[in-house]
Amino acid sequence: MSVDSRAPSEVDLMRWSEALAAIARTGLAFSDVVYERERFEEVLNVAADIRERAGSAFDSETLVGGWLESVGSGVPGYVTPKVTVGAVVGNDDGEILLVQRAESGLWLYPTGWADVGYSPAEVVVKEVREETGIDCEVLRPIAILDGLRLGFTGIPLYSLVFHCRMTGGSLTPHPMECRDVGFFAEGELPEHTILADEWAAESFAAIRGEPVEVRFDAPRDPPWLGGDPPVGA
Repeated sequence: MSVDSRAPSEVDLMRWSEALAAIARTGLAFSDVVYERERFEEVLNVAADIRERAGSAFDSETLVGGWLESVGSGVPGYVTPKVTVGAVVGNDDGEILLVQRAESGLWLYPTGWADVGYSPAEVVVKEVREETGIDCEVLRPIAILDGLRLGFTGIPLYSLVFHCRMTGGSLTPHPMECRDVGFFAEGELPEHTILADEWAAESFAAIRGEPVEVRFDAPRDPPWLGGDPPVGA
């Protein structure tokens, strides 16, 4: 096993903080022993100090308070990553469907939280229709990514991205979630598109019908290390 001698980055500190906080909150969910609960709360304080030094907008006391409020009991209290789905939707002209987020003005392919009662592919169809007015057919997954590990989210989150084909509908941005929506050709993505260097090439390759490997985060040993870029990147 090679040793990474780099100084920890803000992303590293954030990952370590969230991992410790998840372990502690899960421990609190399953333990009624006073001594154990005190130790888990100490771990939360350490995690909050790390997170504050990673550039958190909240101080350590606020972070600990928020984590404690979220502690459940038993299995419902087992802390797991949130899940989002994303849709790389192509049309017959080889263009990709993007949305401009209302809160930030940034552009990205349609994304949304996974919903209980829906499969990931069903959520994709629902989110694309709700956000853009476009109907689509889900073809295959193209990425399964750990957002916290890659540094594009500040919470534990898995992102499942699917290649889709437009089947109908008309461009209609969601009045609350999107400022604008549109189809864009390769090399003509709008300004302020999020991390296009990370996904645009493989997305357009999939839209053209080229074979595209599913991107995923390779196992690390140990998992606390930063690791290499996703497999297939």
